[in-house]
Amino acid sequence: MSGKIDWLNTLPPDRAEAELLPCCASLTWARKVVARSPYSNSDSLIEAAVAGVRELGWPEVEQALSAHPRIGDKAAVDISAPDSKQAQREANWSRTEQSAAATADPAVLRELAEGNLAYEQRFGHVFLIRATDRSAQEMLSELRKRLDNDVEDERAVIQSELAEITALRVRKLLEDR
Repeated sequence: MSGKIDWLNTLPPDRAEAELLPCCASLTWARKVVARSPYSNSDSLIEAAVAGVRELGWPEVEQALSAHPRIGDKAAVDISAPDSKQAQREANWSRTEQSAAATADPAVLRELAEGNLAYEQRFGHVFLIRATDRSAQEMLSELRKRLDNDVEDERAVIQSELAEITALRVRKLLEDR
């Protein structure tokens, strides 16, 4: 994978940031990760990516959250936007990550939709969870549990989930090369 990391290391900073944004939609995060380059291998990039998410302030986390669709919803992509290629990549990854929700029992999907709304009313943003390798029922159970969190505890959980999603997506970015 060293050739794949070389690809990213040799990009101009603005282009590297654009390539990384589908992994985590915080410009602050992308700039931090690019500023720490060059990377010797994929593991060092993933470590920096996770550390970068953990260092984000709440406004930057909210910026990243804005790119995530609700569990069970499809990401919207504006194909006329200048960064539509990256947006399409992010939407495809999201669809793959949430594939368990796409085939879930209709009753579970209804409960997820209701839970998403309750969560958004309580916390003011989308419910974020690493959906990869989780069933729709597992995500629903986690959503219900997290509705009882206080705001600060939930923010910590979100940042952890965002770090996991980001690590998975950085791996996908490198695999796509």
